[in-house]
Amino acid sequence: MTGMFDKLRAAARKRKAYNGIVSELTSLSERELSDIGIVRSDAHRIAREAVYGA
Repeated sequence: MTGMFDKLRAAARKRKAYNGIVSELTSLSERELSDIGIVRSDAHRIAREAVYGA
């Protein structure tokens, strides 16, 4: 039973990290995004790769 709760906690931590990255990226201006070489529509992909791997 403990293993299941550990997996749920880990999944919740990953989801929180994913949401945080998406939030940070989408809060940037178009200029800031351009400066770092990404477009707004890539925010979810970048967050997914950062948290869950490629």
